[in-house]
Amino acid sequence: MHTFRKLFALIGLSAILGGLPASSLQADDPEPAGKDRFHLYLLIGQSNMAGRGKVDPENNEAHPRVLKFDRDGNWVPATDPIHFDKPTIAGVGLASAFGPAMAEADETVTIGLIPCAVGGTRLERWVKGGDLYENAVRRAKAAMKDGTLKGILWHQGEGDSGKLENASTYAERLSGMIGDLRSELDAENAPFVMGELGRFLNPKKLKHYELVNKQLHTIASQVPHTAVVSSEGLEAKADQVHFNAEALREFGRRYAKAMKTLQKQPRGLE
Repeated sequence: MHTFRKLFALIGLSAILGGLPASSLQADDPEPAGKDRFHLYLLIGQSNMAGRGKVDPENNEAHPRVLKFDRDGNWVPATDPIHFDKPTIAGVGLASAFGPAMAEADETVTIGLIPCAVGGTRLERWVKGGDLYENAVRRAKAAMKDGTLKGILWHQGEGDSGKLENASTYAERLSGMIGDLRSELDAENAPFVMGELGRFLNPKKLKHYELVNKQLHTIASQVPHTAVVSSEGLEAKADQVHFNAEALREFGRRYAKAMKTLQKQPRGLE
């Protein structure tokens, strides 16, 4: 049985698609009814996208209209952690607040999160031909059988901040990846939201993180339908590498605000 229909069978079509009659989903339908009301967001990057915030089990309840595409390709409630890159340390991420913020912005839709981020990775693995790029494309295409891609979220750059040659070419390489990814997913105008690296990073270890942040802003000024979200005021965990849970939730709300702004642009996804 199709993974989306499995979920419908468990919790009901009306709960997923905001009241759409269950009779509209026929047994022989090639894809689920209301596909245009199932809004998908691809989550890519490294550990601060995957999330390393502490999970509070007592308050870890999924929004009723936010789902995640799990490791096995099933749509399940989007409880934390959203990602599964490193199960023993994965935790609260920015998508934890982004998903509910997007759902609350439009009560007629359901949000589907497609987690693909992997901690400790460099941009070279995310460009076309890289293993993580290819995995993200594969998972996105599988998820898009059920819904409509509405945007892409990116947070990465710590892994490219140690060497000047990587940081100084970051804008060129990421811009190329954005174009390739949009093309392969047949989403030429897909809004692409990036987040600044944490302003708490140690310049002795990650010498060029400020340059990477500047490169992100260069992309936003040159590549259509992209935006950069500020990390100002967002605090770190004790490791001074990862945002803490509270910061990540605020970051997610900032991503949602930027995404909604891009979606309103004339050539953005509708």
